[in-house]
Order: sequence, then structure tokens, then C-alpha cells
Amino acid sequence: MDLDIVHCRRLDNIDQLLAALAELGAHYRGRRVDLKPGVAHLSSTGHQLLQTRFGALDILGMIGDGHDYERLLPHSEMMRVTETVDVRILSLEMLIQTKMEVSGDKDKAQLALLRRTLKEQGG
Repeated sequence: MDLDIVHCRRLDNIDQLLAALAELGAHYRGRRVDLKPGVAHLSSTGHQLLQTRFGALDILGMIGDGHDYERLLPHSEMMRVTETVDVRILSLEMLIQTKMEVSGDKDKAQLALLRRTLKEQGG
């Protein structure tokens, strides 16, 4: 299991994200822990598959058929995690749409559960 985030690729946000990743001890998954993301990596639309001291973290420039942070923003809502931390989460409807747009077996396998959850929520 990992945490996926789609981030804003503006330079000011990338600088803040790099500082947060440094605090988390983030590095690319694999044998070499010295490989760390930089501005060029986080400016791209690609996927950065990282390991932190808290677990796996995937930082995604885009998901599905070209959905970047700005395109996903209207399909998200704020969720309070702790008294001082709020995070933006993607709606189930949009999550289902983006999973349908990709061809990965892992994504397609999750569709039934996501659809059932949406139905139970009255969507």
C-alpha cells in the first residue's frame, strides 16, 4: 500500500514539496537510497515512486488521461486529518473515472470496490 498525491507543479510549490520530502527522508524506491527527487523530476508529468521513513509515497504529475492538479482541483474536497492538518482528497466519481482511463491491472482491480463504495454512499 502507498499514498498517491497529484501535486501542483508550480515552482514555489515544488520548492515546498522538496523541503517536505527531505524531512520525510524520501528517496526513490530501490536499492540506492541516495537517489532523491529534484526540481526537474517534480516539474514533469511523470510518476515519482518514493520511499519515506513512514512508507511508500507516489508523487504524480498527472493521472488518467492528462488530469493534472489544476484539472483535478474542482473534483476534490478538503478533509481534516488532524487539528492542524487538512488535505484535499479526490471525489470517488473522479477517482473512478481516472482508474477507468488507465490500463493497469491494479487500477482496474480496484474499480469494483470503488463503485460499490460510491453506491453505498448514494452516488
